[in-house]
Amino acid sequence: MTIRVALHHKTAYHYDKPIQLAPHVFRLRPAAHSRTPVTAYSLKITPENHFISWQQDPFGNYLARVVFPEKSTELSIEVDLIAEMTVINPFDFFLEEYAENFPFVYPEQLLKELAPYLEIRENGPVLASWLSEVETGQKAIVDFLVYLNQRVNQTVNYSIRMEAGVQTCEETLEKQLGSCRDSAWLLVQALRHMGLAARFVSGYLVQLTADIKSLDGPSGTDVDFTDLHAWAEVYIPGAGWIGLDPTSGLLAGEGHIPLACTADYVSAAPVTGGYTGQANIEFSFSNNVTRIHEDPRVTKPYSEEQWTQIDKLGHKVDAELKSGDVRLTMGGEPTFISIDNMDAPEWNIDADGVQKRKLAGELVRRLRDSFAPGG
Repeated sequence: MTIRVALHHKTAYHYDKPIQLAPHVFRLRPAAHSRTPVTAYSLKITPENHFISWQQDPFGNYLARVVFPEKSTELSIEVDLIAEMTVINPFDFFLEEYAENFPFVYPEQLLKELAPYLEIRENGPVLASWLSEVETGQKAIVDFLVYLNQRVNQTVNYSIRMEAGVQTCEETLEKQLGSCRDSAWLLVQALRHMGLAARFVSGYLVQLTADIKSLDGPSGTDVDFTDLHAWAEVYIPGAGWIGLDPTSGLLAGEGHIPLACTADYVSAAPVTGGYTGQANIEFSFSNNVTRIHEDPRVTKPYSEEQWTQIDKLGHKVDAELKSGDVRLTMGGEPTFISIDNMDAPEWNIDADGVQKRKLAGELVRRLRDSFAPGG
């Protein structure tokens, strides 16, 4: 069942003196391939005196390029969107026969098209040592992806990093600590070392509290939550791009809303730009999600008040049917139609027919033999 949510994201920079904002690029519009339907979207930028141009980068991501002609003491970016949180089965995909097991080789044409996503950017000794322990024997591709994703999850402990940029794989592995973007970049590089095309993803993560607490494991967040997040996607022929979230060790689901998917994390930053002038900066950030519609479901059925309204409506309908002398009957005749010559009159408008009589005779004898042998 669908839960419709409203997401509000605001990032603001306040300057104690007027500064000149350089042209900025905002990657804050859901990507076209988002599996979670986004039914409404708006982007509000302050200062209001600006020029905005919507573009698409070489990877098909939406970019808002904004130019500010005048000096300002504030830069504020607000995103509002409505998303349909219908449950997604992340394993619901087909595979080309040659890609059902790992390892496999991409066809020549596909190799050309995926070249940017196969580039190995890091090959340090710590990463090489970590990769040497990866089990690379033949196994089902889905099993291998789950295994590698969980291996990154088990290696890197999650931390919140406010510093800009992404750690190198060497740094992440040495510390065994990193943010979501650090784990995502490590997984991207690991996949490429395994010969699999992978890309870096920046987006929103929406997590809603479960209706019922889990009996045999973590139940997830205690409150509805959303934030900017990063994960990886791997390209498997037949299935296309499959989202892998090493922060949780799970495949991406309906809570993952991609904003930018790129071959290099540098090109996926939600906001890029600068300013000229000298000023002290005050930074603020907020991200929240609100449920605006929920369909009744097994784990959260109708409330007592809703059931009372439904019952009241049923009695009203019964009263109107009775006042109109509407009488209901129920038929019990077995009805069937022949799979042969189904357009003949006897199967459409005639009550009887040669073939219908023959088949009816065979049917009644089969019923007799089944329910009343010897009858």
